[in-house]
Amino acid sequence: MKLFQIILAILIGLSSTVLYQYRESISDFATLAIASFANHYSDFFSKSPLNKTAAASEAAKKDSNFPNLGYPEQHLIVTEMSAQRAIAKVVRAIEQAEGAGARVRRSIGTRSQRNFSPFLMLDHFSTTAGFPDHPHRGQETITYLLDGVVDHEDFAGNAGTLYSGDLQFMTAGRGIIHAEMPRKQDDGRPNVGLQLWVDLPKELKYCEPRYRDLRAAEIPSVTVDDGRATIKVISGQSHGVDSVKELAYTPVWLLDFLLRPGAKVTQALPKGWNAFAYILDGNVVVGEGSQAKKAEQYDNVFFEQEGDVIHLSTEASATKEARVFVIAGTPLDQPVVQYGPFVLNSQEEVMKTFSDFQSHENGFERAKNWRSKIGDRVY
Repeated sequence: MKLFQIILAILIGLSSTVLYQYRESISDFATLAIASFANHYSDFFSKSPLNKTAAASEAAKKDSNFPNLGYPEQHLIVTEMSAQRAIAKVVRAIEQAEGAGARVRRSIGTRSQRNFSPFLMLDHFSTTAGFPDHPHRGQETITYLLDGVVDHEDFAGNAGTLYSGDLQFMTAGRGIIHAEMPRKQDDGRPNVGLQLWVDLPKELKYCEPRYRDLRAAEIPSVTVDDGRATIKVISGQSHGVDSVKELAYTPVWLLDFLLRPGAKVTQALPKGWNAFAYILDGNVVVGEGSQAKKAEQYDNVFFEQEGDVIHLSTEASATKEARVFVIAGTPLDQPVVQYGPFVLNSQEEVMKTFSDFQSHENGFERAKNWRSKIGDRVY
C-alpha cells in the first residue's frame, strides 16, 4: 500500500507539472486519460475523506441564502480625500480557439495573467460557432451577451435564451453539464459577448447548481458628466445607483461604461477588492496626472488593491464612443487548482472530480445518457 501511495504521488506530481505548463493546449486525450486513471481507482477515492460532496452541498444549502461574503452595505462616496488606484499592469486580449470552432479574445486565464482572484478567466467572444455539451464544477460563470442570440440547455432540464443585453449568472457548484449555442443571425453577423469565470469560496464549492438570468430591461443605469457618460449598473453600485441583488455568491461588481468624446468619470470601488477595466471599443485614458495611461481596444487594465477610486476619460477630439467594462471582486484566500472546467482547491479534489464525472456520481448523476438538443447544431 505504501509503494502504491508513492507511485501515485509521483504520477500526480508529474502530471500536475505537465498539465500546468500546457493546460491551454491540452488535448481531450490527456483529459480522458486522467479521468480513466481516476475511475480505475474509484474504490480508493470512494474511501477518501474527499468524498464529501453531499455533506458539503447540504451545508451550502443552509448558507445559500446569500451569506454576507463582503458586499458593501453602504454607498461608496467619492471625496477629495479619495485615493486613486495605481495601474498594476496592462494585458492585451489575444485571440485563440475555444469550444467547437469558436474564437475568443482572452485576457485572464493566459500565461500573461493566469488568474486575478476571484477571477479565473475573461473571454471576449465574437463568433457564429458555439460551446457544445461540457461540464463545470467549483466556479461561477457570468455571460453578458452584447449582440446576438444564444440558447442554453443543461442536464437538469433547464433551458433558455439570452438576447442582446441579457446576462446569465450560473453557479456550477458540485457539478453541471450544459451547452451554450448561438443562433445564426439573418445578416451573418457574429454573436458578441463576454464570459467571466469566478472562483467560488471553498465552503461553497459543492453547493447546488443554480441560475439567475438578468434581462437587459432589469439593469439600472445612470448618466453623469453632463450626459457624456452612461453606466449600466449590472452588479454593484455607481453614482448612487444600486444593481439588482443576489446575482452571484462570490461578491462581484460589473459596470458597463459608455464614454462619449470628452467624458470624464470617477468610479469608487470597494477597499481591498481586485479590479480591472477591459476596453471593449475605442480609446480610453485610465488614471489621472502622472498615473494616466492610454488604453486601446482589447486592453485589460489591472489595478493595484490600494486606493479608493479609478478615473476613466476620453479625449474631446475622439471620433467615436468608447466602451469599458469595470469589474471588481473580493479576493479569496485559497489555493486554485484548475484543470479545464474543474476548479477546486487541491489536486486530490480535481482527481476526485474526474472520477465523479466519469462515473456519473456526486453531482454528475444526471449526465448519464444525457445529450443536449442544441449541442449538435451545424452552421
